[in-house]
Amino acid sequence: MVHEVVKRIEELSPELAGLAEENERLGKLSDKTADLMRQTGVIRMLQPTDFGGYAAHPRDFAEAVMALAASDPAAGWVSGVVGVHPWELAQMDRRLQQEIWGEDPDTWVASPYMPNGVADPNGNGEFVLSGRWPFSSGSDHCQWDFLGALKGDGKGAPLMPPQVLHVVLPRKDYTLIDDSWDVVGLSGTGSKDVVVDKAVIPEYRTVTQEAISEGTAAAASGRDEALYKLSFGVMFPLGITSAVIGICEGALAHHIALQKDRVAVTGVQVRDDPYVLHAAGEAASEIEASRIQLIDGISRLHDIIEDGGTPTIEQRSNQRRNQVRCAWRAVSALDEIFARSGGLAIRKSSPLQRYWRDAHVGLQHMIHVDGVAYHSNALHKMGLETPPGMLVTI
Repeated sequence: MVHEVVKRIEELSPELAGLAEENERLGKLSDKTADLMRQTGVIRMLQPTDFGGYAAHPRDFAEAVMALAASDPAAGWVSGVVGVHPWELAQMDRRLQQEIWGEDPDTWVASPYMPNGVADPNGNGEFVLSGRWPFSSGSDHCQWDFLGALKGDGKGAPLMPPQVLHVVLPRKDYTLIDDSWDVVGLSGTGSKDVVVDKAVIPEYRTVTQEAISEGTAAAASGRDEALYKLSFGVMFPLGITSAVIGICEGALAHHIALQKDRVAVTGVQVRDDPYVLHAAGEAASEIEASRIQLIDGISRLHDIIEDGGTPTIEQRSNQRRNQVRCAWRAVSALDEIFARSGGLAIRKSSPLQRYWRDAHVGLQHMIHVDGVAYHSNALHKMGLETPPGMLVTI
């Protein structure tokens, strides 16, 4: 059954697609695009029901992100990133959830999670944080921001061994650097730098990365739904990879439309060129395989938890391995059809070149770096010990 949010995205697809070029020009999502996204409810899909969300199955979330990315890659990317944050917030202190969603359940929260600052305890149940974080997608339309931070020792230095916190700040406590997002793809995401200068953060607005990574934070916050017991290492990549797959699906649709009436320089209609058609068919299969494998994997983990079990580290590692491979497989398929799309595809007036650029920039996200995901999975398969630094990725 198709989720109602997916249906609304599909209904608004022509309007969303028509705004994509403007978003790229602006270097952020237009107000109109953000309004349409709010109408669909995509950012509330993983939000708890007691705060106006759907608490949807992760499969439905992935399909919604894919549908949106197929219409507008930037909007899809923002939905995949910002849309995961309600899932984590649901596992944090209820006071924070009330602050964010109590008056408006459509309040969005941005991020980046990299620990670029030191959250130093001040002895009053608070942390003091300063630093600069790049890549805060969709931040112009968000009123709060998730940031990664190293827990301090009370003297300004990080504890050793390092302890990573996820902290949440209101808009008044950070500054966006407007000229910090100048890129070759996904320009419309507005993934700007965030600067924090001695912000004071109550402890209840923080959670340890370990608790989120291990899926234990949900119990502490009183959430017993299977959705909130999934680990960060499989949920956060889900939105991002779904966006990349959706971008490739959108690109494939544009490629097919472009080839339908194209005549090659040889005078042969492309519809009669078996090589181009072979590439299109193969690419379609590869992109669909990526969609199916990603959704099947997260569904299996969700089902294990729903049945009262706990996914093993190897099972989580398998999902991360496959998630990375899904992204690379889909973009590789896009490369094959883009190379056979003809000269018209490289014109700036062609949406196809934008999809191609956006997909490759999406592949640059650290969550798609294949080395650690494949390396750690191979160690699990061999029954060998995995270095602690690799475990945080699953």
